[in-house]
Amino acid sequence: MLAREYCDDIGRKDKPVIISHHMLLGLKEGQVKMSKSDAMSAIFMEDTREQVNNKVKKGYCPEKVVVENPILDYCQHIIIPAQGSLTVKRKPENGGDVTFKTYE
Repeated sequence: MLAREYCDDIGRKDKPVIISHHMLLGLKEGQVKMSKSDAMSAIFMEDTREQVNNKVKKGYCPEKVVVENPILDYCQHIIIPAQGSLTVKRKPENGGDVTFKTYE
């Protein structure tokens, strides 16, 4: 937006395009968006695989809670679209692994 406003100020006709996306939930309970001020509530581009895994393991994801569930939000908007599917590893006594090709 700053670049578009600057174009207005200098009278430039052609402006940059703004592309917006879904705002991901914060990884903690009740966070409607990630917070840069709380490193454990957000995943950053420079996070290592170990940091991401640690944050996801500690993320809010109670059983049978779908609404405002940040882990499911990531699955719906990042993992399944990027990977084409999501496999949940489960013990054989729990029915074994299950693969989801769509979020629904």
